[in-house]
Amino acid sequence: MPGTNLTREEAQARARLLTVDAYEIDLDLTGAQEGGTYRSVTTVRFDSAQGKAETFIDLVAPAVHEVVLNGHALDVAAVFRDSRIALPHLREGRNELKVVADCAYTNTGEGLHRFVDPVDDQAYLYTQFEVPDARRVFACFEQPDLKATFQFTVKAPAGWTVISNSPTPQPKDDLWVFEPTPRISTYITALVVGPYHSVHSSYEKDGQSVPLGIYCRPSLAEFLDADHIFEVTRQGFDWFQEKFAYDYPFAKYDQLFVPEFNAGAMENAGAVTIRDQYVFRSKVTDAAYERRAETILHELAHMWFGDLVTMEWWNDLWLNESFATFTSVACQASAPGSRWPNAWTTFANSEKTWAYRQDQLPSTHPIMAEINDLEDVQVNFDGITYAKGASVLKQLVAYVGEDEFFKGVQAYFKRHAFGNTRLPDLLGALEETSGRDLKSWSKAWLETAGINILRPEIETDAEGVITAFAVRQEAPALPAGAKGEATLRPHRIAIGLYELQAGKLVRTERIELDVVAAELTDVPQLAGTARPAVVLLNDDDLSYAKVRLDEESLRNVTAHLGDFTESLPRALCWASAWDMTRDGELATRDYVELVLSGITKESDIGVVQSLHRQVKLAIDLYADPAWRATGLARWTQATLEQLRAAEPGSDHQLAWARAFAATARTDGELDLLEGLLDGSQTVEGLAVDTELRWAFVERLAATGRFEEDRIAAELERDRTAAGERHAATARAARPTEAAKAEAWASVVDSDKLANAVQEAVIAGFVQTDQRELLAPYTAKYFASIKDVAATRSHEIVQQIVVGLYPALQVSQETLDATDAWIAEHDPVPALRRMVTESRAGIERALKAQAVDARA
Repeated sequence: MPGTNLTREEAQARARLLTVDAYEIDLDLTGAQEGGTYRSVTTVRFDSAQGKAETFIDLVAPAVHEVVLNGHALDVAAVFRDSRIALPHLREGRNELKVVADCAYTNTGEGLHRFVDPVDDQAYLYTQFEVPDARRVFACFEQPDLKATFQFTVKAPAGWTVISNSPTPQPKDDLWVFEPTPRISTYITALVVGPYHSVHSSYEKDGQSVPLGIYCRPSLAEFLDADHIFEVTRQGFDWFQEKFAYDYPFAKYDQLFVPEFNAGAMENAGAVTIRDQYVFRSKVTDAAYERRAETILHELAHMWFGDLVTMEWWNDLWLNESFATFTSVACQASAPGSRWPNAWTTFANSEKTWAYRQDQLPSTHPIMAEINDLEDVQVNFDGITYAKGASVLKQLVAYVGEDEFFKGVQAYFKRHAFGNTRLPDLLGALEETSGRDLKSWSKAWLETAGINILRPEIETDAEGVITAFAVRQEAPALPAGAKGEATLRPHRIAIGLYELQAGKLVRTERIELDVVAAELTDVPQLAGTARPAVVLLNDDDLSYAKVRLDEESLRNVTAHLGDFTESLPRALCWASAWDMTRDGELATRDYVELVLSGITKESDIGVVQSLHRQVKLAIDLYADPAWRATGLARWTQATLEQLRAAEPGSDHQLAWARAFAATARTDGELDLLEGLLDGSQTVEGLAVDTELRWAFVERLAATGRFEEDRIAAELERDRTAAGERHAATARAARPTEAAKAEAWASVVDSDKLANAVQEAVIAGFVQTDQRELLAPYTAKYFASIKDVAATRSHEIVQQIVVGLYPALQVSQETLDATDAWIAEHDPVPALRRMVTESRAGIERALKAQAVDARA
């Protein structure tokens, strides 16, 4: 049941009319082990600014039994329609509403998700409410600015645990009665219910004591590294409370690792839910631990920015997510004792690459997007909302000064605690503390779309002395279909000058300056200095812009990219090379050779793993099809050589093993995978543990080596939820018409699969070396997706529409088929966005392939 869309105008009208005081929510979950539906009773007290007014409350439910408004029973059939209950004839002042309904457990990761662990056959529940899914569990005014207190009372099966936003009470007769929460928004309320395993501790500082809890399923308990998670959490508490000058605002802090979670995590107040793939069953590289730590810190930052102070409407979603992203990385980079002081390298390599990609799609939008309704915001959890916004905040900190920035934030929290705000509230506080006028900055950076390119223009004399230096700024035209105009912007950047010293690229000078919102910015400070080996614009990654190297710098970087002594300038150059490849400025075959020449010197494991993914993607999509086989052979040979050469037992060895498994293709290479599986072959130091086994199995299935009997045997070794997902991927990956038809039917023709299993099937279905086998599904895709979008929930629709788009069929015919479908069906904006973003990938690939063919 998708639920009725809510427009911003409707939300504003309801907010003008209502002030919500309190919810009391009683849920009977005693039948959770069997599934189906559960009884939900909501009592809500609210004030109306007008008498005899009419409004509505939101509820997605299979059945509504009672609606009682101010003691009068309403005709349910007359007032409940399309996930809304009409509330006529309100009193001026205090009103009380009671709604009794049957609500449904879900398997989509929305509302109250129900999962049965195959290890113990027990059900595990958790809620996920952002953006509009609290209404799937209880009747509510589903918008962020109608805050209230929430008191949950839950009847649960014997022996289960119930966790919510308030501290967990002692149950009586399996009834759990929680204390009311502070005033919070509907979307950050939470319930997690089931026979979860838990570990407890506390955060102690200067008389402050905050109870800490970590939860997961018992089948994952042996892998739960609670001490490390608590350590990161305490570092975050120390850093955020110092920077924000505001104590943690809730009564306790639980982190709950839950199954089949759609996102990375969710900032429910005092009860953060996190995908339980972050409980690592097998060896992972340090990059995975860094990513998990960033997620932990991101959600902790939300306790202040998002939960304590909340956006008024979803057009300021970016501020929530960008602030949490920026501060989580800043904490990793600078908190005492942090394991990841180079966190900004990861940010430049990963988050900003995501942002640059997003900002070049037809759906590009200003950071402060115009959110007209819920459908708009549901597709707006993107690289602009998170990564571009965080990049701009990083630049804002450089622009106003770090101390002034955090003083402004401190004033903002004190002024608006437990309230709702808009962007001007934060900017006003920052203007007060910094003395800067941020209105023009905001207009240029937050209210316009697109990306700028910065290039150095250098003139030298015969002795190699710089006689003139300028930064040229370009504003490429926005993609066709995008709204707005290309914009030149002010940038705060650093320029790094690097020299080759003993074979290493060492920064010898750094200057920081403002690039004006014009085509050229002169840099007179550099006149009269010797021309260095490399000039790197936006060194230290202060601004958000695509950076290009001058000819001499490019030549030296190409020869010595792995020789920078610091990780961040390496990451910036790697990112620039990748961006040039995607833009068709660098041929794929040249990018592959650049990576092969420098990756062995790259110490940052996160960068190495990103390069693995990017090279494979470049060869699969951006290479001239006539050269693709040569490129794949070249890359696969390199992955095997590096696997054998890597230090035994190291992160790099594991990363190269996974890269090899993703691309092995010859009989000899596949024989090696089989040998590593059965133990007849070994690589010193490489432990073929559970997750690595599955990586090998999935590749062997995709190449026709493993049929159903061997996949089933692997599943028998790993009778877990993760094993079931891996087996689903392997089955869908098999290179047969029958396997593809079975996978397609399970996803498109049926709605029975849980979200995580469906995602696994889609991952197996789409295999880059099965283009001919998948070609007939282009027509089937366009024949199906409108019905899918009309009948499934948002998360499921997005998985199918994006995941099954014929992205591997890189041809004009695919573009024409996409255009014809759009013209015929005129899809709603959210569906149109998913399809046009996917279409843009075909356009980009065609351009890059043409460039590579000419190389």
